[in-house]
Amino acid sequence: MKYDIIVIGGSAAGLVAALTSRKLYKDKKILVVKKLEKELVPCGIPYIFHTLGKVENDYMGIEDKFKANGIDLLIDEVVDGNVNEKKIVTKNGKEFEYDKLVIATGSTPFVIPIPGNDLENVFSIPKNYKYLGEVQEKVKSAQNIVIIGGGFIGVEVADEIKKSGKNVTLIEAKDYLLPASFDADFGEIAKQEIESDNVKVLLSTKVTKIEGNGKVEKVILENGEELPADVVIIATGYKPNTELAKKLGIKVTELGYIETDDYMRTSVKDVFAAGDCVQHKDYFTGKPSRLMLASAAVFDARIAASNLYKLRLLRTNKGSLNAYSTVIGGKTFASAGITEAVAKEEGFDVVVGRAEVVDRHPGKFADASKITMKLIFSKECGLLLGAQIVGGKSVGEIINIISLAIQKDVNIKDLLTMQIGTHPLLTAAPTVYPLAVAAEDALSKM
Repeated sequence: MKYDIIVIGGSAAGLVAALTSRKLYKDKKILVVKKLEKELVPCGIPYIFHTLGKVENDYMGIEDKFKANGIDLLIDEVVDGNVNEKKIVTKNGKEFEYDKLVIATGSTPFVIPIPGNDLENVFSIPKNYKYLGEVQEKVKSAQNIVIIGGGFIGVEVADEIKKSGKNVTLIEAKDYLLPASFDADFGEIAKQEIESDNVKVLLSTKVTKIEGNGKVEKVILENGEELPADVVIIATGYKPNTELAKKLGIKVTELGYIETDDYMRTSVKDVFAAGDCVQHKDYFTGKPSRLMLASAAVFDARIAASNLYKLRLLRTNKGSLNAYSTVIGGKTFASAGITEAVAKEEGFDVVVGRAEVVDRHPGKFADASKITMKLIFSKECGLLLGAQIVGGKSVGEIINIISLAIQKDVNIKDLLTMQIGTHPLLTAAPTVYPLAVAAEDALSKM
C-alpha cells in the first residue's frame, strides 16, 4: 500500500507532523506508525506519582485526533526499509511505500552503567505507559526511594513522590541541581525549595553500586556511605532512538542524532526527521546540543511538515534556544538562552542584571509571589543572551516572551523602553516591572 506521507512515531513530534501535514495537504493520504497503543504527555510523566494519581490521566489522546482528521494509524514498529525504493517494513511484516517520510522516533532513557542497575525495582523513566504503570505500583508500596540524577526529571519525580510521604533521596553528581539550564545561584534556590519538602539532596555525589539479593536493597556512594532503598529511579538523561535511521542509511552525527538541515531534511531525499532523535545546535554557539524537549520537538515537526513539498515556512532563527520551565515545591523555575557560566566558558563578555519584585501590586494579594529574575546580556552590545526566573505561575509565560525577545535580538534599551500593560491582580507594578528593573540593573554596570 502506498501513502503520500508516512510518519514514524506518535509522540509530540509525530502528532504535530501528522496534524500539520493534514492541515496543509488536505488531499494527501497520511499514515502514522507507532509502537504503543497509548502515548503519554511527555512533560506530565513525573506527575503520575502523585498529582495525576494514575498513568491513564497522562494519556495524550492522540489516537482520536488522528481518526478525526482522516489520518490512518497503525500500532506496529518500523524495523527496516529501502529509501531508494521509498519503502518501509514493519515488525509484523507489513510493507508501505511513501512519497515523503518523517522520522520522529524520539528518545530512550540513558541508564548509567553501574553494577546493580539491572536489579528488580531499579527503574528509569521512559515514555512507556505500561512500564510506568509498574513503576508507579512499586513506588506506592515502597518507603525508601533513591533517585539518581538532579536534572528536570529527577527533581520533578522526587518532588512528586515526596508528596506521598515517602523517604526520598535525590543524588546529583554535579555541585548544584538543574545544571544544564541554570547557574549555581538558581540551583541553590531549587535545592532549598525541594529540601523544604523534606527531600534529602546529595550534591557532588556519585553512586558506585546498587546492591541487593535479586531485588534492590541499598545504594552505595563513592564515599562508602550506604543508603537503604526499596526503589531506585535512574534519571540521568536520554539518548536518541536512531537505530532505524542508521539501518536506512541516514546520516547521524557523532553524538548519535539524525543530522538534518534547517528545514529538517535528512541526508536522504524526501526523508525528514523531527524531535528528540534530531541533532539540534545551540542558538548562540552553534555547537551540537543534547536538547530534548517536547516544545522543541513540535517546533521541528511544524518546520518539517510545512516544507515537505516546497520551502513554504522559512526558518529565521539560527538554532535551539533551550527554553524550559518547571515547578519545584511551590515555585516555578524557568530559563531561556545561555547561562552565565556557559557564556563565560564560551568567551562572551557578559553583564548580569537582577530583579526581585512581587508579581502583584500591592503585594498583599493572597496569590502574590516574589519573582527573582536574572538577565544575561552581552556587555559590548547589550544583546539579551539568556534569562533565569523563579516565582509564581506567571513565570511560565514570562519565559516564553523572553524566548521570543532573544530570537528577535532584543537588547537592554529595548527592555527599558518596552510598552507594558499591568494590573494589580495580574502583574508586578509598572514602577518595578521585573524585565525593566533587571535591564536597568545591567545597564548600571556597563
